[in-house]
Amino acid sequence: MPELAYLSVTVYGQVQGVFYRAFTSRIAKALSLRGYVRNLPRSNAVEIHAEGSKAKLEELIKQLEVGPPEALVEKIEVNWSEFTGNFANFEVRY
Repeated sequence: MPELAYLSVTVYGQVQGVFYRAFTSRIAKALSLRGYVRNLPRSNAVEIHAEGSKAKLEELIKQLEVGPPEALVEKIEVNWSEFTGNFANFEVRY
């Protein structure tokens, strides 16, 4: 059985208004992860909370470092926690 984990990521840079949330949602769903992505009030950051297998979460991080073509990722903060099972799916929050 795969090791399960919870991941909290904040991505800084040109990540709002460039389809970063849609990109993240598509990747997370393809990896069968659960959680959400949302813009943070400051205009240069996106927050992702996801859980699932640790290997798939690590793949998500690799994708987040690149982002969609229009994005310019400057910095990523990653925090790992224990799996919670609190999410039913992956969604974009507004």
